[in-house]
Amino acid sequence: RVMDLIYWKDTERTGMVFTGLVVGLLSLFQLSIITVISTISLGALCFTVSVSLYYKILHVLNMGDGVPPFKAYLDLDISFSGELADQYMQKAIVAVVSAANSLKNLFLVGSLFDSLKLLALIYLLTFLGDLCNGLTVLIMGVIALFSLPLFYRQHQAKVDGFFAGIQANVDNVKDILHRIAQGGGPTPDTTPGGAKPKTQ
Repeated sequence: RVMDLIYWKDTERTGMVFTGLVVGLLSLFQLSIITVISTISLGALCFTVSVSLYYKILHVLNMGDGVPPFKAYLDLDISFSGELADQYMQKAIVAVVSAANSLKNLFLVGSLFDSLKLLALIYLLTFLGDLCNGLTVLIMGVIALFSLPLFYRQHQAKVDGFFAGIQANVDNVKDILHRIAQGGGPTPDTTPGGAKPKTQ
């Protein structure tokens, strides 16, 4: 269902979700998160109560079957069995431990090259922080989530070709840096993909 929303399979539903998310996040610029959540919850509750009362009135007037309007959602089973809950818990624990190990290796310089990459990334984030706040980045992320996957699906060949060229250039640069770190060597082939020169 999430993928259907992202790829706009149901335009009306995706439009409602996308608009609600963006408007809700934009509201946080002027209002506190408590005010936004309480206002949205109040509006949703007023809507569901009004619809339920309307259906009950129709039933009293013999103009309806008396079936609750949200019965399909009320009957939806969202509970987890003990085994399934254990599986999700194990996956969560593995993800947390893996993230902790990765951070340990990065900050304690388990790999100098990876730590330097993290240093450069954090340094760039300081400039991003001067340009915008986290809420702006979150809004941009929501917009990208609902636009980039669809754009990629429609222009997959062109996008793949573009990133393949970038990857080839990155591979060439990494190959040159690796040779410099190893004390030099034969000049690498400049063809895309960074073909390695033959050794005798």
